[in-house]
Amino acid sequence: MAKVLVVDDETSIREFLEILLTRAGHRVRLAKDAIEAIARFAEDPADLVLTDLRLPKGSGLDVVHHVVQANVGAQVVMMTAFATTETAVEAMKAGAYDYVIKPFKVDELNVVIERALERKRLKTERSEEHTSE
Repeated sequence: MAKVLVVDDETSIREFLEILLTRAGHRVRLAKDAIEAIARFAEDPADLVLTDLRLPKGSGLDVVHHVVQANVGAQVVMMTAFATTETAVEAMKAGAYDYVIKPFKVDELNVVIERALERKRLKTERSEEHTSE
């Protein structure tokens, strides 16, 4: 079971992802804007953050920067309906694990989520190995 933070200004997307992730056994927290997302992450860092690119009170890139700076190994998946090559490259350079385009297919999103969580698990294992040496 992973801790997942879902960040989107659309209530329907937040609720849909909450149901999907809860059914998969994850603990889900929600945020409707960048400031709320950063505050929730600071309170209790998630293993995975699913964030929209365009958000009120900041952007998904602000969320990515905060998560990366926290240095807890959390993975970020950027979601957007406004996909361009430039925004995809910018998100990846900022530290996002992956980038999905809305509307997304549930099966494809599940694969991205599982790969991101596997990456988080491997990073955590490597970190624990280095601290035990």
